[in-house]
Amino acid sequence: MPKPKSFTAWLKTHADQRNAIGDLARDVCADPDWPSRKGRQGQLDYLEERGAIDAAIETLESAWTQYEAYRADQSDA
Repeated sequence: MPKPKSFTAWLKTHADQRNAIGDLARDVCADPDWPSRKGRQGQLDYLEERGAIDAAIETLESAWTQYEAYRADQSDA
């Protein structure tokens, strides 16, 4: 069974979407300082430290929820 993608790798696969998660994915793709290995809290802290708007924080939370569902599906397969 293939190993599930990391959150950042999973998020980047959504860069072509025309919605908030797609916007976040494009921003992450363009940000060389994105903390890929810091986990959910590290990424939330990163956005907050950079003065991200509330909608960006909410989008990251929503993306993590979808990512956790993806991981659960991967482990069930």
